[in-house]
Amino acid sequence: MTASSTKMWWWWILVVPAAALHVPTTMSAVGGKYCESRYVPSRRPTRTVEVGPVKIGSEHPIACQTMSTTDTRDVAASVAQIERCVEQGANLVRLTVQGLNEAKKSAEIRATLDAKGLDVPLVADIHFQPKAAMLVADAFEKIRVNPGNFADGRKTFEEINYDSPEEFEAEKAYIEELFTPLVLKCKELNRAMRIGTNHGSLSARIMSFYGDSPKGMVESALEFADICRKHDYHNFVFSMKASNPVVMVQAYRSLAEKMYDLGWDYPLHLGVTEAGEGEDGRMKSAIGIGALLADGLGDTIRVSLTEDPEFELEPCRTLADLGNAACSDASKKKAAKVPVFDDTDTRPVASFVKRDTKIPHAVNDGAEVAALHRDGSVLTALSADDFTNEQLLYKSLGCQTAVGMPFRDVATSDSIYLKPGTLPALDKTQRRTLDRVAAAGLGVLIPPEDQRGDPSLFPANAILVKSLAEFLKDDDDLDGKVIGTAVVVRGDEADEDLEKGLVVLAAAKEERPSFVLLDVPTDEISRLHATRRVFHLLKSHESPVPVIHKLSYDAQSAKSPSGVLRKDLFILRMGMDGGSLFVDGLGDGVLVDAPFDVDFLRSASFGLLQGSRMRNVKTEFVSCPSCGRTLFDLQEVTEKISLATGHLPGVTIAIMGCIVNGPGEMADADFGYVGGAPGKVDLYVGKEVVQRGIPNDIACDALIQLIKDNDRWVDPKVNEDDDLLEQEQLPAMAKAIA
Repeated sequence: MTASSTKMWWWWILVVPAAALHVPTTMSAVGGKYCESRYVPSRRPTRTVEVGPVKIGSEHPIACQTMSTTDTRDVAASVAQIERCVEQGANLVRLTVQGLNEAKKSAEIRATLDAKGLDVPLVADIHFQPKAAMLVADAFEKIRVNPGNFADGRKTFEEINYDSPEEFEAEKAYIEELFTPLVLKCKELNRAMRIGTNHGSLSARIMSFYGDSPKGMVESALEFADICRKHDYHNFVFSMKASNPVVMVQAYRSLAEKMYDLGWDYPLHLGVTEAGEGEDGRMKSAIGIGALLADGLGDTIRVSLTEDPEFELEPCRTLADLGNAACSDASKKKAAKVPVFDDTDTRPVASFVKRDTKIPHAVNDGAEVAALHRDGSVLTALSADDFTNEQLLYKSLGCQTAVGMPFRDVATSDSIYLKPGTLPALDKTQRRTLDRVAAAGLGVLIPPEDQRGDPSLFPANAILVKSLAEFLKDDDDLDGKVIGTAVVVRGDEADEDLEKGLVVLAAAKEERPSFVLLDVPTDEISRLHATRRVFHLLKSHESPVPVIHKLSYDAQSAKSPSGVLRKDLFILRMGMDGGSLFVDGLGDGVLVDAPFDVDFLRSASFGLLQGSRMRNVKTEFVSCPSCGRTLFDLQEVTEKISLATGHLPGVTIAIMGCIVNGPGEMADADFGYVGGAPGKVDLYVGKEVVQRGIPNDIACDALIQLIKDNDRWVDPKVNEDDDLLEQEQLPAMAKAIA
């Protein structure tokens, strides 16, 4: 913020009547009330907003919605798609209304659905077009307005220096002039409204004050809410969407905190925008939406996927059901069993602050072993059966191979956890496979049940898993035979026992470093609240000890709330369970034990870390879900680009069907692929467009060349190539073969 804008800011606070609007304040980094209770999961109490026959608010079920991908001018296609969405459980359906032609067709769509007896509420998605909003309000039950472009025009990144308060007030007056007629019309017709801020489409005006920040998102929405309240119109909800789940969570919490301060009770519509497709899209949605639902925030949700809209409804309903379960009486009882703690000062609610941790590195037979990774670790649980097919196991662990031998790659599991009974059950061939995995540099966690044998038979890189009580006894003499200790913590231990353990852990010998394996018994206590307690104590003692979350599921607990055991639905449960912790910086890695194959669980674990903005092992894609504004086949193009560029960890590529959120959501992207006109694509580097009007059929190749020109390209790795081996790996492998 410039000196001149700061001076103007205080002038504005002084001259605007307090009753007219909220007073912008600095949002607390810690301590603010953002949910009904930090310690007992409860839905945030809200008023009821009526959207035709659907009621949204804390007294009603969480509503599920989606958005059509058809051209709104094509009435028949739009109606058919809406019908499919309703069949899959949509409570509301949104359509893009980008101009007057689409607004006129909206009346026909509503009339056609009414004639079919379908009273599903329709939502008009408005950008840049106040006139279209006025017209479509006659037909649709809800209007979504984007404060970033309703009045401020197309997205730019120009910084505006306001040299006088009159300049700023003049622009606010212009917004009010454009927005007030819609407010009055919605009030007259009892239409609902969503004031929907997007991280990627903040106005240049707001960006100049707050930057590209959650606080700017909140203030942008509150300005529009002030206008609604000025005219006694309250039938609206808020949303704070972003493609980055961590930013999205911070924005919603900041808004909720602000509403608690103001005494407002408007419902929240949740969504991670541009989440993408498949496993990654579901994971990012589960992290962001799930983290908020776990705290009782959210009254209606959309899972934005680069897929046909009817496929969004099952994951949407699954997350809604998980949210309901999180605030159920059973969950309240589990939270109440967690010993009392107060993390008001140790867990920021509107910023991501990760602890400074000391990641253990051990030396085994002269070679350094990194059983954990500084950016976030993935540990993989294995049974004896997993060692039956040697090459399949290497592949499932993410290893590259050469001459049949495994070695680490960018997405290789950092350590393996041998399930109880596995080590003694291995035959000679399976044991050789274990030794080769260890020779590749992976840590090997051995559970207490399998530590009773001869220590000389432990595999290389052995890490003993011990209970906190056993660890505190410190009565073994295995230094030199093992490289570390994983101390199991439940989260409900007495304060004095847990604090003592954390002190001893922090003082562990360098030759035998230790870390916490946080294994919360979720059939007894709340994982979320027990984990927050453990990290509160860690932060209070400034302990640098790493914490790995053990997320354990059996065949029953891995099912969706609807009783289905399926990978794409399990992703949602896993993403909510882990994401609700990682968005607060609570954790240094994950060990997922569930009734699915090793490769899937490893891939999903890395997806959880990447979606939580911890560790990148592949290209990050920001991909919009498509709508009637999209200027190319988004699903086809996304798949094509993903296949060609998905091997570039550390690179973020935004794929946008149109300009509405394109440049904004690309603020965090390295490269952008944006529909600029029918059949044409614009390419961006960061926020800057560098090539315009590229024909669709050559645009993907042009993107690859652009990545190469900016020195971010590497060729895909080819497996089974001896040339991939680093010379220092050969001695260890030769020893393992012997």
